Amino acid sequence: MFRHGGWGSYIRYDEERDRPDLDRKVLQRVWSYGRPYRPHLIGVLATIFVISGLSVVPPLLLRQLVDVAIPEGDVRMLTFLGVGMVAVPLINSLVGIFQRWLTSHVGEGIIFDLRQALYAHLQKMSLRFFTATKTGELMNRLNTDVVGAQQAITGTLVTVVSNVVSVAVVLVVMIQADWRLTLLAVAALPLFVLPARRVARILRRITQQEMEHEAKMSGILQEAFNVSGALLVRLFGRWDQEKRRFTEQAEHVRELSIRRSMVGRGFFAALGLVSAIGTAAVFWVGGLLVINGEIGLGTIVMFPPLLGQFYGPLTALTNARAELATSLVSFERVFEVLDLEIDIPAPVEPVTIEPVKGRVEFRDVSFRYRSDGPEGLAAVRRWRDVEDPSETVQGSTREWALEDVSFVAEPGTLTALVGPSGAGKTTISYLVPRLYDVTEGSVLIDGVDVLDIEPSQLARTVGVVTQEAYLFHDTIAANLRYGRPDATDEEMVAAARAANIHEMIERLPAGYETVVGERGYRLSGGEKQRITIARVLLEDPAILILDEATSHLDSRSEALIQEALETLMVGRTAIVIAHRLSTVRKADQILVLDEGRIVERGDHDTLVGAGGLFAELYRTQFGLVES
Repeated sequence: MFRHGGWGSYIRYDEERDRPDLDRKVLQRVWSYGRPYRPHLIGVLATIFVISGLSVVPPLLLRQLVDVAIPEGDVRMLTFLGVGMVAVPLINSLVGIFQRWLTSHVGEGIIFDLRQALYAHLQKMSLRFFTATKTGELMNRLNTDVVGAQQAITGTLVTVVSNVVSVAVVLVVMIQADWRLTLLAVAALPLFVLPARRVARILRRITQQEMEHEAKMSGILQEAFNVSGALLVRLFGRWDQEKRRFTEQAEHVRELSIRRSMVGRGFFAALGLVSAIGTAAVFWVGGLLVINGEIGLGTIVMFPPLLGQFYGPLTALTNARAELATSLVSFERVFEVLDLEIDIPAPVEPVTIEPVKGRVEFRDVSFRYRSDGPEGLAAVRRWRDVEDPSETVQGSTREWALEDVSFVAEPGTLTALVGPSGAGKTTISYLVPRLYDVTEGSVLIDGVDVLDIEPSQLARTVGVVTQEAYLFHDTIAANLRYGRPDATDEEMVAAARAANIHEMIERLPAGYETVVGERGYRLSGGEKQRITIARVLLEDPAILILDEATSHLDSRSEALIQEALETLMVGRTAIVIAHRLSTVRKADQILVLDEGRIVERGDHDTLVGAGGLFAELYRTQFGLVES
């Protein structure tokens, strides 16, 4: 009965939010996303006027039918009115379809623009950002919030304008018909507004609870349906427990959804009763006026459909400010992410090194993580206060992960990093490719601070092979070419041969076009590791950062990988977190770290003879690994 979605949207809002502040800067920024679509928005505005104007035509035709055509027996007018009754809704539908086409172009365009901006911005964030933020939260911003943001323009804004135009047109027609009946119709408005505000508070609370449980349910699905989660559930046989955990949240969503539906249905039933009372009052007073000969019968007949087009939009407009402000929440949440400071900023005047020799220098470098910060997207607003969980400083409460670290890795040399867990080895490996930026001091490549090197060149210059061999859910060829998309088939095969993986790939039914599955789970650990080595070989970096852990692999895979790594390190500056005695023996220099400091440095024989920490590690960790 009510047009323009007036009640359906109105009852979502609370009387406590009747007059929220509308930030002008936010509005201006929102409009900046609508500005490219001004022609479409102007078209939408035009269709609103046409639809609102046409909506009052049927009641006017009805009045003519009752007051003129039938009493006067005018068959020609009767035919004209009948054609009009068909033509008006037909034209209205066609205009509505065109309006939908326009709003779809605007809405989907805004969604595309926001998602593109968010994705591009998030790609520039450091590793710290992603270790402090849940993936599900980011997905929510890119999906739910972006869609909600475009609704602020194509939904809420269009609805408000439609309601304004509709109320104005209907009011003009009703006043022209009879001002007394119009006044009586307006007098019934409080009977709609007051119950609506009370129900709005209830529905808002139910909706908030429902969204919270839906978010928890989505989190459970994300954990259970990724490969690692599914594997863990199966290994521990936790199907029943996971089912109960999901069922608990799903039951909450179900019960809250039923309650919301019943409250809404009861509210609309009450509105129907109030509407019936208002219509009856108009009929009664109008009937008296007809009996007294003050108005025609057609006037009273035309009022009920006009009332249906008047009450809903007018009531919604009493809360339009709150509706608009609330609809802008999604925009604000999107802007919150877009406004996050990029903690790995691009250099103002980027420097390009030509040619790259590969000399790496740490000059008085200190770096720290801070703990006890907030979690999720609340944490990224204070990223400097968040501890990075990837740095395993087990049992340590020290403030600095690295303190006054200085060393030089000359071009083409091998530098081995050794030390107990949490000593700072991984932190050093992260600072060279700028996964993090130093807190104090500087990291230089060929005498240029990494903070000043052009980012894409830095990525090409520094290759990293981590313990976790991550592959995308794509073909082997696509994964190999990830760092160098323009590589030829011959170059790709040569890299695979050097990494001792070509023969295995050739045995697969689809060869290099084999899809490896999510995170490469269709391949063994050793096969994945060799593919990542081939990927780095294909990129051909001058500097190699390597965590060469292979202790979890079988002896054949370990031997193949070790041979591939030795091939990979030839002619490059290599900084290796060493887990093998053979690597340590071949190193040009060994840096022994403890508690974030370099406590010993030298070659293998010198450090073993010194009888310090390295000698102790040699007798325990390295000797154990080799045996």
